[in-house]
Amino acid sequence: MISFRHRVAKRTLAPGKRPASILALLLALVLFSMASGTAQGATEPAADALQQGLHYYRIGELDRALALLLDFMGGQTDSTQEPEAALVLSRIYYQRGAYDQTLHYLQRIPAALRGSESRLLEGSALTKLGRSAEGIALLGSLDEKSLSRNEQGRRLAALAEGHLDQQNWLQALYFIHAYLPLSVDQHQADNLIDQAGEVVSEQLSAAQLAEAAFMFPGSPVGQAAGLQLALRSWRAGDAVTARRQIETVLQQPNAFPGREEAVKLRDRLSGAPVKSRVLGVILPLSGRYAAFGKAVRRGMELALEQLGSVEYPVKLLFRDSAGDADRSARAVSELANAEQVLAVLGPLTGTAAEAAAARAQLERLPLLTLSQRNGLAETGPYVFRSSLTSALQARALARYAIEERGLRTFAVLAPDNRLGREMNSRFAAEIEQRGGRIVASRSYAAEATDFRRQILLLKGEDPDAPEPAATPEAEQEQPGLPFEALFIPDYAERVGLIAPQLAYYGVRDVALLGINGWNDPELLRLANGYVEGAVFTDGFYRYSPYPFVQAFVNSYFERFGEEPTILEAQGYDAAGILLAQLSRGEEPSREELRDALSRLRNYPGVAGAVSFDEQGDARKVLFLLQVQNGNIVQIN
Repeated sequence: MISFRHRVAKRTLAPGKRPASILALLLALVLFSMASGTAQGATEPAADALQQGLHYYRIGELDRALALLLDFMGGQTDSTQEPEAALVLSRIYYQRGAYDQTLHYLQRIPAALRGSESRLLEGSALTKLGRSAEGIALLGSLDEKSLSRNEQGRRLAALAEGHLDQQNWLQALYFIHAYLPLSVDQHQADNLIDQAGEVVSEQLSAAQLAEAAFMFPGSPVGQAAGLQLALRSWRAGDAVTARRQIETVLQQPNAFPGREEAVKLRDRLSGAPVKSRVLGVILPLSGRYAAFGKAVRRGMELALEQLGSVEYPVKLLFRDSAGDADRSARAVSELANAEQVLAVLGPLTGTAAEAAAARAQLERLPLLTLSQRNGLAETGPYVFRSSLTSALQARALARYAIEERGLRTFAVLAPDNRLGREMNSRFAAEIEQRGGRIVASRSYAAEATDFRRQILLLKGEDPDAPEPAATPEAEQEQPGLPFEALFIPDYAERVGLIAPQLAYYGVRDVALLGINGWNDPELLRLANGYVEGAVFTDGFYRYSPYPFVQAFVNSYFERFGEEPTILEAQGYDAAGILLAQLSRGEEPSREELRDALSRLRNYPGVAGAVSFDEQGDARKVLFLLQVQNGNIVQIN
C-alpha cells in the first residue's frame, strides 16, 4: 500500500527541476538560520556585558564595571545602547582622575543625546585638564534648575577651580562662597576654603579685599578677607579700624583660614588677652531635656550665691541650647566674641556638647561640660568634662573589689543595650588591669523579666537539661560557684527582679556589684533582703555624712523646697570649680584659666572630689554605697 504522503507528493511534484528547487530552498533556509544564530550569539553576550557592567557600577564595584563596559563598547553592534555605556564610563574615568578618557567617551555620545550631566562632566574635565576657558564657558551655559543638588555643587566647585586657574580671583571667591552652603563634599569644601585663604592673603589688593568682605558677609570667604583687611589696617598703624574690623570678623561662628590668628590679633589690639568676670552657661532650658537643664541651673545659681565673692562678683550668662548641636555651637561663638566671657559651663546632652566642644576649641575658650558623651575632653586642651561616666564607675568598683575586698574572679550579667555593653566592656578592662578575671558573662533583653537561663549559664549549668526531682533544701548539694562577685549594670527596677532569682537558682554568698542606677529606695522595696551586702557607686549621695554635702543638701532644700539630685550637685560643683579660680580678685586670661583647670587636684565637690587628667577628663572620687540591714549607707 502506498502511503497518503507518498501519493500526495507523487501527484504534486512535476518532473524535472522541481525537486532541485526545493532542495535549494531548504539549503538557503538552513544557511539563514545559521547566520541568524551567529548574529544573535554575537549580540547576546554584548548585551549581557552591558547589563552586568551597569549592575556592578550601581553597587560600587568599579573595576568589574569598567572591564565589562569596555568589552561592550569594543564588541557591540547596537548603537542605541552605546550612549548609556559611554556615559557610565565617563563617570568612572572622571572619578579616577582620568579626564582625557572622560572626554573620549563623552565624544561617543551623539550631540543630540548629551544632557546636562554629560555637559557637566565635560566642562569639569576640561577644567581639570587646564582648558579652563572652555570648561567655564560650557559650565556657565548649564541651567542650574536642571541639576540635582550634588550636580549643582560639582558645577560650582569646577567653576571655582576654573576661575582660580584663570586668576579671576573675585569670580573664584564668588563660586567658593556659593558652593559652601551646599556641603556636598566636606573634603572638597575644606580644600576650597584653604584656596580661598591663599587668594585673600596673597593675591588681592586692598580694594578687592574690601569688596570680598562686603560681598560675602557671614561666610568663611568674607571672614578670611576681613582678617586680611584688619591685618593691613594694623600694620598701617590704624589700630582703631583694625580692632573694629577684627571684631566684625569674629562675630560669625565659622571656621575659616586664619581664625586662630584673628583671635590673637583681637587680643593684641584690646591690649591683653580676654579677661572677664563673666561665665557663660549653655543648658537645655526648653525642649525634651528642659527639666534636666533647669535642675543643673538651680545648682549653679546656688553655687553663685554661696561660693561667689561679694567683693569680686561674677556673673552667669545663660543660653538655651534646647539640646540642639547647631544652636549650642552658635551660643559658644556668641559668648566668646560678643559677650567676651572667660569660660563656658555646659552643655549637658551629647550632641550639643560635641558641637560646643569643637567650637570652644576653635575659639580658644575654656569649656567645662557636664555631658557623659565619650571623647569630649579629647577635642582639645580647652575642653574639660566633669560628670559621672561609665569609666569612673567601672574604675571605682574594680578598685574596691580587688584592692579592698581581695576578690579575684568575677561574672557579669548585663542588659543587651548601650549602657550594658559599655559598662561590661569597661568593667572587664578595669578588672583585668588589676589582675582579676572575668570568668563568665551573659546578657539579657533590656525588658526581660525572667533570667533563669542566663543565671544557669553563669553557673556553668545546662539550662536545657531536665530539672532534678525536688528534694528538701537541706539535702540539696550546692556546687561551688566559679566566681566570687557578680556585676549587674542596670537600674533598681530590673535588679529587683534579678536578685530573688539569683537566690532561687543557688547564686548565694557572692558579692553583688552595681552602678548608680541601684541608688534608689525602690531597690530595697523590690529586692527585699536579696541585695543585702551589695555594693554600688554613685556620683552623689544626699545622706552622706560629709559636712559639706549635708550643708549643700540643707541649703538647697531651704532655697527650693526639695532635696537635690545628682544634676543639681554637678551644676553646683561645675560652677564652684570656676568660681574658685575667681575668688581672689585676680582676673585670669582664658589661657591662664585653662592652665589652672589642668592643674586642679581634689576640688572638694559635693558630687565627689575632682581632679582633671592630662586630657581634661575628671577623675572623681565617687561614693561607694552598700546595703546594710535594709538601708543604703556610704562606706567610703
